[in-house]
Amino acid sequence: MHPMLKPALRRAWRERQSVQFGVTPAHAVTVGPIDTTTGTLIELLDGTRGLPLLRQEARAMGLPEGHLDALVRRFSAAGLLDDATAGGPAVDALRGRAEGLDRLRPDLAALSVVHPEPGEPIRRLAARRAVRVRIRGAGRVGAAVAGLLSAAGVGRIEVLDGGSAEPWDVSPGGLPQEAVGERREAAARRLVRRSAPIPQPRSAGAGRDGARAEGGGEAGLSLIVVCPRDGLAAYAPDPAAASEWIATGTPHLYAGVIEATGVIGPLVLPGGTGCAGCLELNRTGEDPGWPRLLAQWRSGRRRNPVPACDIALAAAVAGTAAAHALSFLDGELPTSTGARWETSLPLLDWRSERITPHPECVCGSRGKSEGQDTSGFGPPHETMAG
Repeated sequence: MHPMLKPALRRAWRERQSVQFGVTPAHAVTVGPIDTTTGTLIELLDGTRGLPLLRQEARAMGLPEGHLDALVRRFSAAGLLDDATAGGPAVDALRGRAEGLDRLRPDLAALSVVHPEPGEPIRRLAARRAVRVRIRGAGRVGAAVAGLLSAAGVGRIEVLDGGSAEPWDVSPGGLPQEAVGERREAAARRLVRRSAPIPQPRSAGAGRDGARAEGGGEAGLSLIVVCPRDGLAAYAPDPAAASEWIATGTPHLYAGVIEATGVIGPLVLPGGTGCAGCLELNRTGEDPGWPRLLAQWRSGRRRNPVPACDIALAAAVAGTAAAHALSFLDGELPTSTGARWETSLPLLDWRSERITPHPECVCGSRGKSEGQDTSGFGPPHETMAG
C-alpha cells in the first residue's frame, strides 16, 4: 500500500491541533488531536512512499514505533486515505491507458470523495468499462445522456432511436449541427465514440457502429435509460413498452422534457420499486379521466412535431439523469429510485414524488418493496457507509 491523503479534499487547520479535510458538510471530516510532528508526517502521505519507507520517516522524526500505522488506520477509517497502488486486472488495464485516464481524473477524484475505502475509487472507475447501458432516444436529452455516460468511462453504450436528426435535435452536449439529416442512431453512436476517453470495447453481435441491435435482447444490460424525444413517454410512460424490462428484471430510468417541464425518474428496479404501470394506476385512482386523456395523447397526431424542450432545461435534465445513472452503476441507489423528480420553467423548483407500488400492477412490487434489500441490483459493488 502507498497511502495517499485524498487530494480532492482540501485541508486546513481548524485550530492548532485539529485538521479539517473537505469544505462541504456532505463530505468534510475533522481529525484531531494532531501534534506538530504528526502534521509534518501527514504531508508525506502523497502516494509516493510505501509503508516501510513511511515508518522510517516517522522514526527519523522521533515518533514512537507504531505511530505511523495507527495514523494510517485512523485516516483510513475516516475515509481520508486512498491507495496509489491499488490494482487488479481492470485497474491495471485502465492505468495502461494514460491519456484516457488523464481525462477521467476529475471523475476519479469525485469517486474518491464518495467511496472511502483505499483503492475503491479507481476500482469503481475501472468497473465502468465493463458496464453495458442502453439509451432509448437520441433527442436533446437522450443524446446528451449518452455522451455524458461515455465521457464518464462507461464502456458499452448502445443508442436506439428512429428517423433522421432534425435541426431541433442539435445541442451543445448532444448531436452536432452536421448530424442533421443523418440517422439519429448513427449520429448518436458517433457522439458516444467521440466522447469516450478510451475507445469502447466491441462486443459479440455488435454492428458496424459498435452497438448491439434491438434483437440482441436484454442479457447483460445493467441499465436502460429511457429518454424519448416525445416527453410524454417519460412523463406518462407506457407500461406495455416496459413489459420486457419488467419480465427480465432489467433496471430502467426515465428522463425527458415535456412542455417546459423536466422529468427524471422513476429508476425502476423490477419487482422492488414502483414502475410505469404503478405510476399509471396510481394516477388513474386519483383522476378517473386520466386513461381517456392518455389514450388521446398517445394515439393522436401532434399538430406541432417540435417539442417545447428548452435547451438549458434539457441540459439540466440530461446532466442530472446521467448523474443518477452513474450513481446506480457505481453501486448506489439514487433518490430517483422508485421516485420521480420534476422541475418546470421559469421557477425551476425541483420537487419529488414517491411512486407507490400498486397492488394491481403486474410488476409485483407491492408487498415486496417495504424492507426489501435492493442492493443486488446493478454491478456487483460492495456498498460502504460514507
